Amino acid sequence: MSTEVKVPVLGESITEATLGQWLKKPGEAVAADEPIASLETDKVAIEVPSPVAGVMGAYAVEEGATVNVGAVIASIEAGSGAPAAAPAPAVAATALQPVATAPAPAPVAAPAENSDLPLSPAVRRLVLELGIDPSKIKGTGKDGRLTKEDVVAAAKGAPATAPAAAASAAIPAVAGRQEERVRMTRLRQTVAKRLKAAQETAALLTTFNDCDMSEVIAAREKYKELFEKKHGVKLGFMSFFTKAVALAVHDIPAVNAQIDGDEIVYHNYLDVSVAVSAPNGLFVPVVRNADKLSFADIEKTIGDFGARAKAGTLTMEDMAGGTFTISNGGVFGGLMSTPIINPPQSAVLGLHRIEDRPVVRNGEIVIRPMMYLALSYDHRLIDGREAVTALKTIKEAIEDPTRILIDL
Repeated sequence: MSTEVKVPVLGESITEATLGQWLKKPGEAVAADEPIASLETDKVAIEVPSPVAGVMGAYAVEEGATVNVGAVIASIEAGSGAPAAAPAPAVAATALQPVATAPAPAPVAAPAENSDLPLSPAVRRLVLELGIDPSKIKGTGKDGRLTKEDVVAAAKGAPATAPAAAASAAIPAVAGRQEERVRMTRLRQTVAKRLKAAQETAALLTTFNDCDMSEVIAAREKYKELFEKKHGVKLGFMSFFTKAVALAVHDIPAVNAQIDGDEIVYHNYLDVSVAVSAPNGLFVPVVRNADKLSFADIEKTIGDFGARAKAGTLTMEDMAGGTFTISNGGVFGGLMSTPIINPPQSAVLGLHRIEDRPVVRNGEIVIRPMMYLALSYDHRLIDGREAVTALKTIKEAIEDPTRILIDL
């Protein structure tokens, strides 16, 4: 007796997804509610649980295929006990195409081909290239799965004299210029469409300012231990900037508004979309009612989003809505940028790296930790005066955090 596994309901208005990865092989024992596959939607990756306990049956679709809600993707066969022996799926042929036409040597078996670990295509390709045995690596991903970062870290710690088979796998068969074609994930396709649509629809403009981070850095240094001891979370910059944005949108409501047809929708609340990076892409979960939250609540929420993004457990609800976006390119070393708004929002604040620069204070040249701020906005709704004023309010609140406490 077998039980069909179907694509679950994915969320409002979402009717299809891409089968990103099989997490169980045919013949393996499966527990009820144990994840057997990962689906990629426009926004998040969703795991498909097994409806019953048994043995993994045959796949109905392959990795990379587009599936609709309710479609059958596999079956679970009756049975229990030890998993049936099943050969590992063949490693997908690489898309690297050498320019030269000399015949390539016969493929050498790599550790990944004999591993029973569930490896994504990207991770499987990387362990082949680096000649790393995946069974020797401790995974930090969901349920202990390996990530590309785990493999790279293991490769850096590997001894210089690698086995001959591993060396053969890591060296290209033919020297020369090479290309690799990788299918865009559904998430990346959606990001590309939305960003291009923003450029084509909105009248984008960016205004800049610089910000002296001395006071915020001093406040963090003074209270960081007490803050973490009381709240169980570190005091970061994002809570300061979120509170500064709350001051700005209170004075300039258009920065927190959006265009809907021929109407302007003003929000009397602040839902901040925060860009967080994960191994499989950039996600923008929403800190709701950010203007009403404490510093600790903001830091806890953002920290939770970051951890869940890396673990692949963010949900559709986490990223729905949002009235304003903060994007921190400074964590990657960015000095300055012109961020693109996240439709239907009308503004985005870009943060950048902090570096010591000479500035003039009271007629003297001094060194201060400075950060460039960028506010991109939809000029159809937000005038230049409003944008500059809003960014100036953010700058002043960061340079004098007391303004945040007294709402000035």
